[in-house]
Amino acid sequence: MSTEHLPIADRRETLRWLRGELRARWGRAAGAFAVGLLAAAAGVTPVYALGVLVDRVRAGAPSSDIVGITVVIVVAALVAGVTTAVSTYLIAGLGGRILATLREDVVARAITLPATRLERAGKGELMSRVGPDVAAVNKAVTDVLPTMTSSALLAALSVAAMVGIDWRLGLAGLVTVPMYVVALRWYLPRSAPGYAVERAAVGERSQLLLESVQGLRTVHAYRLETPHLQGIDAASARARDVSVNVFGLFIRFVGRVNRAEFVGLAVIVVTGFLLVRDGAVTVGGTAAAAVLFHRLFNPVSMLLYTFDELQAGGAGLARLVGVVSIPDEPREAAADGRSPVDSTLEVTGVRFGYPGGAEVLHGVSLRIEAGQRVALVGSTGAGKSTLAAVAAGILQPAAGSASIGGMPVGLMDPVLLRSQVAIISQETHVFAGPLIEDLRLARPGASDADIDAALATVGATGWVQALPDGVRTVVGEGGHELTAARAQQVALARLVLADPAVAILDEATAEAGSFGARDLEDSALAATAGRTTLIVAHRLTQARSADRVVVLEDGRVAEEGGHDELVLAGGRYAQLWAAWESRTPTFP
Repeated sequence: MSTEHLPIADRRETLRWLRGELRARWGRAAGAFAVGLLAAAAGVTPVYALGVLVDRVRAGAPSSDIVGITVVIVVAALVAGVTTAVSTYLIAGLGGRILATLREDVVARAITLPATRLERAGKGELMSRVGPDVAAVNKAVTDVLPTMTSSALLAALSVAAMVGIDWRLGLAGLVTVPMYVVALRWYLPRSAPGYAVERAAVGERSQLLLESVQGLRTVHAYRLETPHLQGIDAASARARDVSVNVFGLFIRFVGRVNRAEFVGLAVIVVTGFLLVRDGAVTVGGTAAAAVLFHRLFNPVSMLLYTFDELQAGGAGLARLVGVVSIPDEPREAAADGRSPVDSTLEVTGVRFGYPGGAEVLHGVSLRIEAGQRVALVGSTGAGKSTLAAVAAGILQPAAGSASIGGMPVGLMDPVLLRSQVAIISQETHVFAGPLIEDLRLARPGASDADIDAALATVGATGWVQALPDGVRTVVGEGGHELTAARAQQVALARLVLADPAVAILDEATAEAGSFGARDLEDSALAATAGRTTLIVAHRLTQARSADRVVVLEDGRVAEEGGHDELVLAGGRYAQLWAAWESRTPTFP
């Protein structure tokens, strides 16, 4: 379960983002509005002409007048149909382009977020935003927004037409406005929080489902199917209950809208009767006003009812804009044109604590000379992976600094940082697609010869050539499944292709287990040859082959030195080595 949700933009922030997107596309927006206005005018014209027709029939006008008015009605109806279709297309297209940009921005922002931020929020939280939330916004954009726009324009022009017939008829038509406003003021404050809660409940359900699917083997191994299904069922029930409650509010809202329509039509009919009796308005004018108001039942109802879906889309939009608006973590100003003088890695006085937790690192200092290999060992929770992430520039320390070649990693722009340091963890992901393209992620322009050389360096040539299509075999999800050890060799081959000055291996051989572990360690040695290397050692054989060993305990450097030196010293490292030699699982 996630402990920290990704932010949700408030209404002001969401509207500010939306205005900015519309300003960037003002030409398309103005064109869509103009066509929509023409469609509304064409939709009102037949009804207005119908009133004129009634009066002329009552006055005994010749058939030529009736034919002329009929032609006007037919042409206006055709124009209304065509322009309404064009308006819907333009509005949906404009909204679709804005949504596409937003979706790309959300994915781009999510990819650049610190991994720890996403881990605290949970992958399901993010997936619910790029999945159900995008779907809700897309429905609002493609279905609701065109309907709302055409309905609003038609309602405005219809009221204007009634006022044109007689201001008292227009005033009678407006009597429903306060009733609509009261209905909306009752509905919106109750439904908006409900939709926000519904989106959050869907996110919680997605998180539980994703965790269960990703950890399927563990679930099966420990017979946890029932508890996980119960958890998913409970989350689904919460999402269902919230949806039912919100829909119940909508049903009550519909009743209020229907009452307003009944009252409005009754007032217009009564007002028209009185005006006709006094000779102030013709029968045709009253008929036109009544028909205009009756024709508003559907568009106004749609306008009001679509607030239901608009609320869902608005809640989804706020969640998406919330991701896009996440600020970058504070970094020092980049140093233009500067680059490290060498590959010396130095960590000085680093303090770090995760949000909401205790401090993990307490003033740690560490220096690794250019080309030197240093192994970092210690108990679980000692802060080894955290220190590695700080050294790689992934985490920003609360105090102290990490530098490469005398240049703080906080001063390096992303391109320079990637060229200087690479980190490989035990959680290596193999992307779906041909293996050669997976390897080229590290260097897109790598030739086939470069790929072959990198695979040979890490000792992977044999098993790669044995694949059905060699290096072009499709691997990852839906393709040839690689073992954990082979996936790590792919990661190490990427390291060779990227060719960074500094390599950080965060338990990068831990997933190999006992079988093949020695081969994987040899692969790691070959991949990091000549590089400044920091190894978070899972297997102490890696520490024994390092130039220096640093023991981290409780976020502090407990001791450091060569392997033999520390074993003879009889300290914490000696205890760890003794446990390792006897194969006692002191730390994972």
